[in-house]
Amino acid sequence: MMNFLVKTIANAGALAVAVWLLDKITLTGDSTGKKVGTLLLVALVFGLVNTVVKPLVQLLTLPLFIVTLGLFTLVVNALMLLLTSWLADKIDLSFHVEGFWTAVLGGLIISIVSWALHLVLPDAD
Repeated sequence: MMNFLVKTIANAGALAVAVWLLDKITLTGDSTGKKVGTLLLVALVFGLVNTVVKPLVQLLTLPLFIVTLGLFTLVVNALMLLLTSWLADKIDLSFHVEGFWTAVLGGLIISIVSWALHLVLPDAD
């Protein structure tokens, strides 16, 4: 349970950095508390997408991973971020990613920040 909480907080922090750095990734809300709550819910959706959908997509696109020497990971991460944005819209969360190339850059930022946060945050279960 603790590991799940740490991963969700790391995802929320990484998403917050992407929102802060990129103008076309938006998170709207009336107050800071509402934005933090929305960010945590989006992090849960993002974690669910990465747990359920991403392995299936990676398996189906395995030849592309091999041919591109792993660079196709950027495309898969972008697609997972766009899927998260779409799902957030469907469940009425105020998180939106505008465009594929924004999603590629956002996915790269989220990957780097979450990797750094996982180094700092505890990883005990």
